[in-house]
Amino acid sequence: MSEDVSLTLEIAEDSMKKAINHLEAELVKIRAGKANPQMLEGIMVDYYGSPTPLNQVGNVSVLDARTLTVQPWEKNMLQPIERAIIVSNIGINPQNDGVIIRLFLPPLTEERRKELVKRCQSEGEHCKVSIRNIRRDGIESIKKAQKNGLSEDAAKDAEADVQELTNTYISHVDKHLEAKEKEIMAI
Repeated sequence: MSEDVSLTLEIAEDSMKKAINHLEAELVKIRAGKANPQMLEGIMVDYYGSPTPLNQVGNVSVLDARTLTVQPWEKNMLQPIERAIIVSNIGINPQNDGVIIRLFLPPLTEERRKELVKRCQSEGEHCKVSIRNIRRDGIESIKKAQKNGLSEDAAKDAEADVQELTNTYISHVDKHLEAKEKEIMAI
């Protein structure tokens, strides 16, 4: 196998791993009944005019299985943090007591569970599309190498390898989605 083909396969596999890592990060943000500080990742707070991640303006911790607390490092940041949580639309209303912000996770209804499963499936579909795009790019790269002198048999073998990689990573996506769906639907 030529260096071009092995490099193409290496790049494709690395990109597919990144797509899976992104999916895992997104699935962690979708709550499954238990409080998790990572649910608040990605929320940006207006910190003196510049958007700053929530975990950089306060301490996020789990009080119990259904409660998160946000302890701001500066007392005057309570209102901006509260506003940022409301605007983020994560489905939780913050309770500000003047010292800390408490986030009580309501028990999940059957309807809400189904919505969360749909959101997980949507994230999974985005990941699968990314993986398929990576496959397409890899196959295009192999076809270019074939035009530049790679034998037809080697090109076919390399395309089969890219397809095998694709199938492997799409099955990883399905396993992640299945596990998350079980976690969400468990009462």
